[in-house]
Amino acid sequence: MSTPPAAKAGFTPTGTIAASKDQRRVVFATVVGTTVEWYDFFIYSSAAGLVFGQLFFAPAGEGFAQILAFLTVGLSFLFRPLGAFLAGHLGDRYGRRIVLMLTLILMGVATTLVGLLPTYAAIGIAAPILLIVLRILQGISAGGEWGGAVLMAVEHAPKAKRGLFGASPQIGVPLGLLLASGVMGLMALLAPGEAFLEWGWRVPFLLSVVLILVGYYVRRRVEESPVFAELSERKEKTRMPIVQLFRRHALLVVVAALVFAGNNAVGYMTTGGYIQRYATDPNGSLGFATADVLGAVTLSAVSWLVFTWVAGWLSDRIGRRTTYLIGWGLQLVGVFLLFPLVNSGSIGLLTVGLVILTVGLGFTYGPQAALYTELFPASIRFSGVSISYAIGAILGGAFAPTIAQALVQATGSTDAVTWYLAGMTVLGLIGTLLLRDRSGIPLGPDHEAEQAKSPVYGLSKA
Repeated sequence: MSTPPAAKAGFTPTGTIAASKDQRRVVFATVVGTTVEWYDFFIYSSAAGLVFGQLFFAPAGEGFAQILAFLTVGLSFLFRPLGAFLAGHLGDRYGRRIVLMLTLILMGVATTLVGLLPTYAAIGIAAPILLIVLRILQGISAGGEWGGAVLMAVEHAPKAKRGLFGASPQIGVPLGLLLASGVMGLMALLAPGEAFLEWGWRVPFLLSVVLILVGYYVRRRVEESPVFAELSERKEKTRMPIVQLFRRHALLVVVAALVFAGNNAVGYMTTGGYIQRYATDPNGSLGFATADVLGAVTLSAVSWLVFTWVAGWLSDRIGRRTTYLIGWGLQLVGVFLLFPLVNSGSIGLLTVGLVILTVGLGFTYGPQAALYTELFPASIRFSGVSISYAIGAILGGAFAPTIAQALVQATGSTDAVTWYLAGMTVLGLIGTLLLRDRSGIPLGPDHEAEQAKSPVYGLSKA
């Protein structure tokens, strides 16, 4: 009798990993890979808030140029579903690992080319067009990256540690923000004023080449997910996973997307570059130094990282749903405190406001990888996880900075932004309340029938 691939690689059919050395390798690879991906994604958002309006959209006029710069941040989200569809099909048909390699390369190439782009003053309208094309490529990559990283982490995890393992790709987001803000802040110090506009902003984009090589090397050393290995051995892979997903689980995709939208809209106040622009705008009421604001964002990213990890760990003990419910309450507190502290005129209080916000953000992001993985059947899981995430990103963070900018320009106050973010938080809470907690459900193909029962309250059929 032949030995299944999963057994040869040292895995059990239930998706637990055999050796602690392999456990550490999976965690390390998912953290490094997602950090590199989100570093690339977030330096664009930071640059959009700080320089892209002036360099690529200046002919539109000062106020509208900034709105256009933020629109390019949101535009990429519209192409995340395309990335999710492509990655979902490839991931469910050919494996999680190959998708992770392809998305990493695509993101790195697009990011590096942004750092080489001539500005509007140099080549005219071709400059913003090329910028938008490269941002679209980033969006396609991001749409496929997250699902693969999440499944590699959670499907390798012991049953009792899925939340903790799943937090490893999640902390790649605050780590990416930490790295992006730190490098941008350093360049703002080394090349202040006009030098930053001329060349300083380009350096973080060009550094992506080095980071991509590191991420590629680390990811190559990780084995394929044991769940996919078992599906492959049994020849049980779904021919059209996306069709099956929407035929049987369309409502679940929508509900899962709402959960992420509630977190993502609020998180994009910093990851989307809005706070950076609002607090440093020389024509605004605050006018903080760029380096100071980026330092505050960097510190908040550390806090976000810590609470994301804590929430993943806690969800293994009290359940994903309960952890989320605590998180929504904390996030709502952070939303209502954010702008009063930012508008205080003190960089110290601005930092406090951002740090408080990240407590709730961490609690509504840390358990997401395990929650999503446990929602969908094994044969269509990559498609389900990726597409739910992509739709949630469109509903949440895609145009959050643009909406915030437009609300402030229309009302002259940040109060409307606060209520917008509070509304998105409540939307995420409603999505969570609609889902049953499936913490610990078996993930392997032997339990496909159990997995196919809808976790949405009021539905139970496959």
